[in-house]
Amino acid sequence: MTTVLELDEIKSLIDTPQLIQEIEIGFVLYSEGKVTVPPVGFLHFDDPPGDVHIKYGFVSGGEYYVLKMASGFYDNPELDLPVADGVILVFSQKTGELKLILLDKCWLTDMRTAAAGAVAAKHLAPKTIHHIGIVGTGVQARMQLDMLRTVVDCESCFIWGRDSTKVQGMLDDLRASENIQAWGLDIRAAETLDDLVSQCNLIVTTTSAKNPLIRADQVRKGTHITAMGSDDLGKQELEAALLAKADLVVADSISQCGQYGECHHAIQGGLIEEGSILELGQVIKNPAIGRTSEDQITVADLTGVAIQDIQIAKMVDRALR
Repeated sequence: MTTVLELDEIKSLIDTPQLIQEIEIGFVLYSEGKVTVPPVGFLHFDDPPGDVHIKYGFVSGGEYYVLKMASGFYDNPELDLPVADGVILVFSQKTGELKLILLDKCWLTDMRTAAAGAVAAKHLAPKTIHHIGIVGTGVQARMQLDMLRTVVDCESCFIWGRDSTKVQGMLDDLRASENIQAWGLDIRAAETLDDLVSQCNLIVTTTSAKNPLIRADQVRKGTHITAMGSDDLGKQELEAALLAKADLVVADSISQCGQYGECHHAIQGGLIEEGSILELGQVIKNPAIGRTSEDQITVADLTGVAIQDIQIAKMVDRALR
């Protein structure tokens, strides 16, 4: 029998600290070669503008295989509709039977993406965080910050976005958030992106930019940057020279990031070699190869890997039992 869950039911089944642990486990499994993840499927639309990402895979010897579709149609706000939508299908790895239909409207994708940002910060950010910087004002920008509260100790955050109205809206939303209030985080708007980069040593970029936002010469020693917006061809948030400047570049998936992540632009430009990149799962398993000094510049390039969808779908299934 197939179980169908709506968004409200799904939300009640996800525990944030547990999710971060599950995503950590998933990255290690992936880097150990225990996960089969075919290349991501993309659909691109021009009129109206939109894209669909199709990710799927399974853990060897596991109970399920998972297929996830997540879309973004960027004119939807004009129709009073959310930009994102999506569904996750969970099948038995033994019989092929469809076990679960998760009508999550992209919420699970957003959650597992935010959890990956928390995992990257947990393992790569400096021990002392002076200020957190969030670049972007969308759903993922909010969720990344909310998830960081579980893994870092900091009292101040700067927000930057191209649209000052959206920045103010995000500030209002975050200041009203019970989680942020409990954290006691002081949240302010950065007047310029240069102001944010110069003051923050943990920065998360969450935009769909197609031209670099952060330059190599802006970034000071001891900064960690998690870049999670470049999840499709043509996107880029960091100047390629920044990855060459970094002491450590870590990818969620070397193969994916080499095709369309921040790493892609640096490799194509001859600024770094693929062999110099570590995978996040390797760093989680062996922290000695990760950050070794508070003065290092580290970059995490996150394109989103199907193992994350597998892990969060497994969480939902376990919570149902």
